[in-house]
Amino acid sequence: AGAGRLWGCAVSGREAPVWGGSMHSLVFLCARRLVSHHPSTRRALDLLPAELYPVLFQAAFLDRRTLALQDLVTTWPFPILSFQQLLGHHDQQHSSHHPSLREKPSKLCFQAVIMAVRWCQLRVLDMTDLQDFDTDRGPDRMSLWSGTVALAKACIEVSKHKNECQKRTSKRWKGPSGASTTPPPFGVEIRADLFVNGTSFGVLRDALQTSAAPLRLRCRDFRTEELSITGIVTLLESLEPVGVRRVDLRFNNLGPAGLCTVLPHLTRFTELVSLKLPYSNVDVRRLAPGTDTGLRQLAVQLGRFPCLKELNFGSSRLSGSLRQLLSDLQAPLESLELAFCYLLPGDFAFLHKSLHAPALRRLDLSGHNFTENLLQCLCQLLEKISTSLLHLDLMECHLTDARLADLLPVLCRCSRLRCLGLFGNPLSTPGLKTLVQKTVVLPDLRLVPSRLASAFGHLCEDVVDKERFAAVSAEVGRMLATSGRADAVWTSSLCRHSAPDYFTL
Repeated sequence: AGAGRLWGCAVSGREAPVWGGSMHSLVFLCARRLVSHHPSTRRALDLLPAELYPVLFQAAFLDRRTLALQDLVTTWPFPILSFQQLLGHHDQQHSSHHPSLREKPSKLCFQAVIMAVRWCQLRVLDMTDLQDFDTDRGPDRMSLWSGTVALAKACIEVSKHKNECQKRTSKRWKGPSGASTTPPPFGVEIRADLFVNGTSFGVLRDALQTSAAPLRLRCRDFRTEELSITGIVTLLESLEPVGVRRVDLRFNNLGPAGLCTVLPHLTRFTELVSLKLPYSNVDVRRLAPGTDTGLRQLAVQLGRFPCLKELNFGSSRLSGSLRQLLSDLQAPLESLELAFCYLLPGDFAFLHKSLHAPALRRLDLSGHNFTENLLQCLCQLLEKISTSLLHLDLMECHLTDARLADLLPVLCRCSRLRCLGLFGNPLSTPGLKTLVQKTVVLPDLRLVPSRLASAFGHLCEDVVDKERFAAVSAEVGRMLATSGRADAVWTSSLCRHSAPDYFTL
């Protein structure tokens, strides 16, 4: 009764379906108190309005009240339960949700929600956008890989349970005429991003191939690591084609021939926008002299994806072959990742004149040694794409203070630039200061991952001189604040401040 009076005082009228209030509001404090008493939660759910379910869910998730979460899910009054809406998007600058809800998700909470779905009236459980790559993750935190395993196991277990129930009830289930008939269909669509490797291959395969499963996995972003060609094809053929927007195949050692075997199985994904193929063992040096059959076939396969906007061939040796590889693409790319690809001036010249240049929003050229000749090619390319570019990565490119000084004029003409990755370049403290002073004119620049050579020692594998680093960081912070750019993040931590994904640009 006391809790009910508090709700009455805290809530007037009908709130929005997704709670967007402060985590310190009276409503949220009441929600935390209520979910902390499990028996009270079960009784209260019959009395509380549907609009309060989102804030109750947030409170239970934050405090890891797994029993309360199960009660909330089994009685969820809406057809869709979206983790992204309830727990907040990864764009923390514009999110009002509590950081703990999205930064370090609890494995037990996710498992509680998944297992409760079997008893609920939900039609869609949306678990996309839950990946988290924090390096300090503990064993109780949910990663994309462990989330995939939990989902797969739940699908298999619920399917077995449903089959057993159907066997027991099929004899008793009668239609209007008294004849035996099939019980009404039951199913919840689970939308998720899936990450699989050799360890989890078997359980995900079984989950995807479970026929007429009550829980239907609908993949949005699909990622594999270290799988055989047969394993990759098996999983690709088991995915429902609707809704797949990204396929990420990395560390699979496929080579051009293997990629040409796998890529035809992706054509059923008509909404495929992003294709990531880093570390795929593509090396033009291994092509037989005078022949380019493998690369040509690969280019033809890439041309079969009409909606493709993002392509990643990182850590492939493509020297002098970029024109041939991209020649069959049907539409301009908006994101192109070519880190450590050993590009030559001719490759830069092709990009400069290609249909992709005016559309490029993200470009990754990390790992290239920009000597004088290649640096000039880079400047010409940046000039061409300056009006569209939002994200540029030039990490570990041997950019000294002098080379950066030559690059800065054209860099400052990239007026829409939001993220500039310079980590791993040997910049001195004066070089960094110059970079800060010159780039404050870029109004949208928010994230600059970089590392000072002068703030690191060399006696013990780049052990940081913490005092010197702190002093330089403080000075950079003061420079940004003085320039009215205190909102910009200049960081040496790639883990704490990861670059935005293509879909969030």
